[in-house]
Amino acid sequence: MAHVVAEPCCDCKHTDCVVVCPVECFHEGPRMLYIHPDECIDCEACVPECPEEAIYHEDRLPADWAPFRDLNATMARQTPLVS
Repeated sequence: MAHVVAEPCCDCKHTDCVVVCPVECFHEGPRMLYIHPDECIDCEACVPECPEEAIYHEDRLPADWAPFRDLNATMARQTPLVS
């Protein structure tokens, strides 16, 4: 299981969540950040740090944002790590 960055992150890309992440699982796309599902360790450190409240555990992702699960998995494989 992993966490997912959802729609509220579009066009903001705050990195507060990245700073507290103990592993390198955040990737940066042109409009938002993505979490690589194979690299996320489900520690939840990023969730309270996200000022947009855009990060959800994939099991608690609101139905309206379900497509973001696959989008994170796809885009994290195609974009660079946030440094």
